[in-house]
Amino acid sequence: MQKKIIAIFEESIAVKKSFVKENVALVEEVSKVIAAAFNEGKKVLLFGNGGSACDASHIAAEFVNRFKKERPGLPAISLNTDIALLTAISNDYDFSEVFSRQVKTLGQKGDIAIAISTSGASKNVIKAVTAAKKKWLKTIAFTGAKGEKFASMCDYAFVVPSSDTPRIQETHITLAHVICQLVEDLLFQFPEK
Repeated sequence: MQKKIIAIFEESIAVKKSFVKENVALVEEVSKVIAAAFNEGKKVLLFGNGGSACDASHIAAEFVNRFKKERPGLPAISLNTDIALLTAISNDYDFSEVFSRQVKTLGQKGDIAIAISTSGASKNVIKAVTAAKKKWLKTIAFTGAKGEKFASMCDYAFVVPSSDTPRIQETHITLAHVICQLVEDLLFQFPEK
């Protein structure tokens, strides 16, 4: 069993190494885009299903609360956390509308939409990206190897070179932490406490 444990960790590390090798410049660029949006008073909307919903909530919390620095909160909203809203939209319209309806309502030109789908095939995530583009939000995809079509819809796309959902999700949350740290560093130049 210990060999299996080591193999799982090594696989996760290998996927992350491959990902960062291909995406380091994009991570830097997207971090600057998000920091600029916050600096201009814009917000970040995040959404996804299942584990990706948890990642969306996690990332929003890091921005609103803090990551590593004591600093003012940054406006980020996870669109999958309000159960009354999700069930109302699903009931009155369709589950495929749960994020797009919120993007149409809350999104404003210049805001950022971070769309997370390991498969790249989530109808509700795809509809929300379409809605975001129509409202002139900047769109960022977090996806896996099978999500190339979804990635091509977005202004910026992070494609993890794996089809294994756990490895994709592990890379997504590491990516999110790196972006949060870089955004803090760009916006708040005071030392950590």
